[in-house]
Amino acid sequence: MITRPPAFHPASTAAAPEADARAADRPAGFPAPSAFAKHWRLDPETVFLNHGSYGACPAPVLEAQRRIRDRMEAEPVRFFMIDLEKLADAARARIARFIGVRDPQSLALTPNATIAVATVIRNTHLQPGDEVLVNDHEYMSCISEFHRHAGGQGYDVKCAEVPFPVASPDEIFEAVMAQVTARTKLALLSEITSPTAIVFPIPRLVRALKDRGVTVLVDGAHTPGQRSLDIESLGADYYAGNLHKWVSAPKGSAFLWVAPEHQKGFEPLALSSRAHIERADRSRFNALFDYVGTNDYSPVLAAPEAIDFLASLLPGGWDELTARNHELVIEGRNLICDALGVEPPAPDDMLASMASIIIPGLGLTSGGIKPGGYEDPLQARLVEHHRVQVPVWSLPSKGHRILRISAQLYNSREQYAYLAEALKRELAAE
Repeated sequence: MITRPPAFHPASTAAAPEADARAADRPAGFPAPSAFAKHWRLDPETVFLNHGSYGACPAPVLEAQRRIRDRMEAEPVRFFMIDLEKLADAARARIARFIGVRDPQSLALTPNATIAVATVIRNTHLQPGDEVLVNDHEYMSCISEFHRHAGGQGYDVKCAEVPFPVASPDEIFEAVMAQVTARTKLALLSEITSPTAIVFPIPRLVRALKDRGVTVLVDGAHTPGQRSLDIESLGADYYAGNLHKWVSAPKGSAFLWVAPEHQKGFEPLALSSRAHIERADRSRFNALFDYVGTNDYSPVLAAPEAIDFLASLLPGGWDELTARNHELVIEGRNLICDALGVEPPAPDDMLASMASIIIPGLGLTSGGIKPGGYEDPLQARLVEHHRVQVPVWSLPSKGHRILRISAQLYNSREQYAYLAEALKRELAAE
């Protein structure tokens, strides 16, 4: 049973005069979120349209995480030596049901999908002359990790150019498969791309790549909570996914699925002080990943609470939630495209709960306008002038300037309409 504490109101944590001043200074036409926003601790003075970057965790889930932390701090030795494995097994079983994994022992619990991908890379046995295939819609940290590893191992990293705008899944399939050669040993594919928010035709690509003898690593960082999953049916070799994004679990909760034939000898990036112990009661794969040293494991242990809490918010559970978010993001994208006079760069059915829009201006590739800053000055102006948090970045291979919106239960149609007007004003002033 889900225990729900009273709704949290962020403004109540600040000094009342300061909160009142911020509210009084709202820009004209400042929009309200949806009624579901009461479950989140988001700043009510910010129009938050960027769930896709780091997620946002509901108050009841944070409370569940606090209970786990309290248990850890009450008796740390017992927690790490006795309780942790039992808690990990329970969390893994619930996560497995949610993502379509029938054997929970095939799941390693990790802090994020980037670490999961890096772990796969470090467990590969690629040789000089081999090729790894990526594409220009992939998350940059994963591509960088391949290049770093390739520098020591001597293999090549090949990048397929995938169209954007894109008209159909066929274009993606053909662009990726055209770059497969006899040297291609491993392919990295995002199921939902981070910069462009496109849903790749993963089942079709996996089948075709496996037929060519290529090992497949699927980066599902954005998929859990955006689309239903049946990971084992994909036929991939590895699948990495985040739970702190669209599942709205606490920050630092993710998983790595490893096909049974790859689990022997598969190890985490760091080995704990227990790694030398041989155990008959537990697979080495689970034993190594469940404890990699002193860490806060509460985010992923609280992930089942997030799965169940979000499912409880609508009568139709996760199916209704994902359908609602998809419809809202399409409506939001269309409002912005109409306001700016630009065409949507992808069909509706190639999107889930995010949408990227090509906006006027040349995309920047600086990685930040200042240390710790946003990539594009437009994002900074949207925050400073309009209190809208939404990413603006580039797709360097195409030169595009891209704005990406997200739709989670706390968002409303009015927020996207407000962003559309703010964009018109800021772009006109450039």
